[in-house]
Amino acid sequence: MNMERKMDHEKIKQAVRLFLEAVGEDPEREGLRETPSRVARMCEEVLAGEKFTNEEIAKKYGKTFPRETGRDPASDMVLVKDIDVFSYCEHHLALMYDMKVSVAYLPRGRVLGLSKIARIADMAAKRLQLQERLGADIAEIIGMAAGTEDVAVVIHGCHSCMTARGIRKPGSETVTTTFRGRFESDPGLQSRLLMQMQIG
Repeated sequence: MNMERKMDHEKIKQAVRLFLEAVGEDPEREGLRETPSRVARMCEEVLAGEKFTNEEIAKKYGKTFPRETGRDPASDMVLVKDIDVFSYCEHHLALMYDMKVSVAYLPRGRVLGLSKIARIADMAAKRLQLQERLGADIAEIIGMAAGTEDVAVVIHGCHSCMTARGIRKPGSETVTTTFRGRFESDPGLQSRLLMQMQIG
């Protein structure tokens, strides 16, 4: 059953109009007249992940394929590095940009299509987010989609709430790691992952 939730474009347009008035602008001037509608359409695109739960995203992008049998499941690690995403910080509605997501997991019987890993990262990012929670969301979705508890997510990102306002420190980068299953309990596996991320 598709549980996709709809955004309320009219409320978004009303809110944008009120915002423009609150900052001293005239919503009726030529350059701003269509802005509420444009912002509503933009929200539909850049916040598309708000319409789905993690479980629904896992089902949407959970296409898997059989893996080679007769091997130790822990001997193979799938790693997709440097997936480009962007998101919006829930604290200031500020852009989180230059974000690179790396996802690793240990397959258990089946493997995810590689493009599905990128789609999961992208959809999880298209929400009002915190970078720490984004890593946790991606790990949970990958785990459900691939049927494994052994998942790692490493994210590098810049936050305009730090670079363009407040402390204003351009070039500062936030790095978060999310380890689940064996990636959390096995330091050797963590080291192997981080070494693989540095290659190439």
